[in-house]
Amino acid sequence: MIKIISTKEKSWKDKVSSILDRSREVPAEIDLKVKEIIHRVKTEGDKALFEYTKAFDGLDAKKESIVIEKDRIVSAASKIDPSLLDALTLAGHRIQNFHRHEIEKSWSFTDPCGVTLGQKIRPVKNAGIYVPGGKNAFPSSMLMNVIPAKIAGVSQIVVTTPTPRAEVSDALLAAAHIAGIEKIYRIGGAQAIAALAYGTETIPKVDKIVGPGNIFVSHAKKLLHSVVGIDSIAGPSEILVIADAGAKPHIIAMDLFSQAEHDSMACSILITPEEALAHEVVNQMEIEIKTLPRKDVIRQSLIDHGLCIVTKDLNEAIDIANTIAPEHLELMIENAQNHLEKIENAGAIFLGYDSVEALGDYIAGPNHTLPTSSSARFYSPLGVYDFIKRSSVIGFSRQALMQLGPKAVCIARAEELEAHARSVEYRLKR
Repeated sequence: MIKIISTKEKSWKDKVSSILDRSREVPAEIDLKVKEIIHRVKTEGDKALFEYTKAFDGLDAKKESIVIEKDRIVSAASKIDPSLLDALTLAGHRIQNFHRHEIEKSWSFTDPCGVTLGQKIRPVKNAGIYVPGGKNAFPSSMLMNVIPAKIAGVSQIVVTTPTPRAEVSDALLAAAHIAGIEKIYRIGGAQAIAALAYGTETIPKVDKIVGPGNIFVSHAKKLLHSVVGIDSIAGPSEILVIADAGAKPHIIAMDLFSQAEHDSMACSILITPEEALAHEVVNQMEIEIKTLPRKDVIRQSLIDHGLCIVTKDLNEAIDIANTIAPEHLELMIENAQNHLEKIENAGAIFLGYDSVEALGDYIAGPNHTLPTSSSARFYSPLGVYDFIKRSSVIGFSRQALMQLGPKAVCIARAEELEAHARSVEYRLKR
């Protein structure tokens, strides 16, 4: 079900690369369909949007409201299990408390030349939040995407979620209520992304779109990234566990399963200097998988994108993890905190035997929208900073102009931009 390799093997790096190669070329027919949807929604507005919503989700917007109003959202809280409501409420508080630490403030200073310099920090005015919906809706995604936007101070948050077969998740609506959302638009797919990017008679145009989705949603975001801001192009889920002899094999097995059950394209990797532990984990996998509802998806994921890597020591394990730059990194090792500084690339880092990735998905507080496909080398988790923009502030006094202006003229002429040079010189001669 999952391969075991050793860094003593000559070809081990090639085997790791083949496991990580999950790049999915968008099929030509999907590319053409998404481009068609974007063009029609841009040019026809609600007419095209409603047609696609009826065709793909079975919702006739001419007969049913495309909007879920405040009363329905508020009432959902009383329709779900009280224990779930309590858990979602606690999660909301913890997510909020974490993201409050990310708030940035405008700043300025006057340098020795008398130039006032600074940054003006402002939220984007409008943000679109896409949340997968229907029977398999994720209320945690509602909390994780909306709360940072609220904290950033976004004045208009437009939430869209598909409701295939008219199914609306009360848990999703309850999460929306906890997050402070009073209106949700019942649209999904590439048509929702196009509507948010361009605006229609019903859907407001936004400045940035965030949130996960299927290949149609992801491709639409990719095609529209020059029209509207986006968070990232999310790929399949992934987990990397670094384990020492103190880690329990059946716990490691279940942690690897936790990502594999998302998608057959998900990636689950164990790295350990303990060869015996690697074999024990594989044995436990064969036992534990039999009891899991999504065992077929898990098995296929592990066959195609699962791996156990046996290293010479813990430092080599960490080096490999930094190269892979995983979405989730569990350090199931003794004194994990002492190794934190060695970690260079990871979306989220879980310290110690009891810091399980699933806690990060739901209740820990940090955002679960994380960089995938090794993009943790240059991307960060979703946060308040994704909903703000920075403007540089520059204010020259006359004295500062006279002191620095000639230097700017010198550089401008070196770059053969005469109008630049004269725009400064005219002020120097004023």
